[in-house]
Amino acid sequence: MVEKEKIDLRVRLGSLELATPIVTASGTSGYGLEYADLADFSAIGAFFTKSITLEPRKGNPPPRVVETRAGLLNAIGLANVGLEVFLKEKVPQFKRIPSPVIVNVAGRTIDEYTQVAAKLDEVEQINGLELNISCPNVKEGGQTIGTDAKQVSKIVSALRQVVKRCLLVVKLSPNVTDILEPAKAAVEAGADCLSLVNTFTSLAIDINKQQPILANITGGLSGPAIKPIALYMVHRVYTQLCKKANVPIIGMGGVQFGSDAIEFLLAGATAVGVGTALFVEPNSPAILAEDIKKYLADRGLESPAEITGKLQLPEKTD
Repeated sequence: MVEKEKIDLRVRLGSLELATPIVTASGTSGYGLEYADLADFSAIGAFFTKSITLEPRKGNPPPRVVETRAGLLNAIGLANVGLEVFLKEKVPQFKRIPSPVIVNVAGRTIDEYTQVAAKLDEVEQINGLELNISCPNVKEGGQTIGTDAKQVSKIVSALRQVVKRCLLVVKLSPNVTDILEPAKAAVEAGADCLSLVNTFTSLAIDINKQQPILANITGGLSGPAIKPIALYMVHRVYTQLCKKANVPIIGMGGVQFGSDAIEFLLAGATAVGVGTALFVEPNSPAILAEDIKKYLADRGLESPAEITGKLQLPEKTD
């Protein structure tokens, strides 16, 4: 056993050093300050903002959130203030956030993505950009791009040309036949880090009205229900691609307890995103970090790196 005080939870995502492996999932904590009074920011390795687009977006009409069994279905539709207001009103507030800030970038076209990314890359308070090509709640842009490996390659290559300072993270869609194909395309095109997975396209029905509950009809499913699938995808991408390519993975999908985060680390994630659980317990990152620290201490380990990708598989037999 190692004393908990000796545990060093720091991890690296490319050029960024994170104080802990726990990060916020984009879209779950607004622009930052909405969350600042609810949680211990020192326990957050990196803060991911909601999506930012070139022009303001109202998002989808309500209802756009519905709780499901062991999950949450949302169809927010990338509602945001737009790039200009974001730079003027939101970015100055980042000085109050002690963690690295990574801005989620979205758009309808590759040109819109590159315009937004190029402008944000110039802002000193921003440490990374997360390319959102996997949102299932919009009818144009992201989802179509993220499910086509050729389009993934095209858009990541375009952003790689304009993103010179920030960490470039690519958030992948799980709504594909094989997650490895877009993952390979993103890495080969220059992604510094992969974020997986985003939500699963899903449907909830009101049996009394005999209608979809969400005004958008479908939405993205998150929460504990998706964790086993997310773990599989993280492990597949890690073992088949990222381990050899030395590209870190931010694993997410249904993380609620410390054991969930540890599972993602064992599966190959360097950092772990928490999203839906924040609506239940806003201080989840601090709780998860302490749980990881205890797990490591109990096993005589001193760093999350010592368990990353250490899932022990059974020997194959005839």
